[in-house]
Amino acid sequence: MKHTISVLVENKPGVLSRISGLFSARGFNIESLAVGETEECSISRMTIVVGGDERVLEQVTKQLHKLVDVIKISDFTQENFINRDLILIKVNADKSTRLEIMQLVNVFRAKIVDIGPKSVIIELTGSEEKVVAFINLVKPFGIKEMVRTGRIAMARGGK
Repeated sequence: MKHTISVLVENKPGVLSRISGLFSARGFNIESLAVGETEECSISRMTIVVGGDERVLEQVTKQLHKLVDVIKISDFTQENFINRDLILIKVNADKSTRLEIMQLVNVFRAKIVDIGPKSVIIELTGSEEKVVAFINLVKPFGIKEMVRTGRIAMARGGK
């Protein structure tokens, strides 16, 4: 099972290293990690996706609470939450394939953010399933380059 954990931390040098080190020292694999400033520049939000059972999640949470720079930990796994991945993908696109690629872009509500003579760069935001489905559909055209953000998440509603 995949667990999505949101960790509010002090925005200081070394915090990311300490947290990722905590995971690796205990043999936990981080499947996805996204970090950025919040609405307060002194606080960052880390969205971490880790695989494992409830025991793994409990261990991770206990260890995170011990770190001085950690302000708050939220486990979104059992909550109603919104999550998104962002991908930039450069795909081979010549005159004969460009129209078909543009149709896929429209169906997936993606954007073409750069056009070159032999390729296009596409930006897509959505669930992990949507991103993977899009990747699988453009693979036959030839993927030249790709970068993904990893999951970001936020609880729904009044929290």
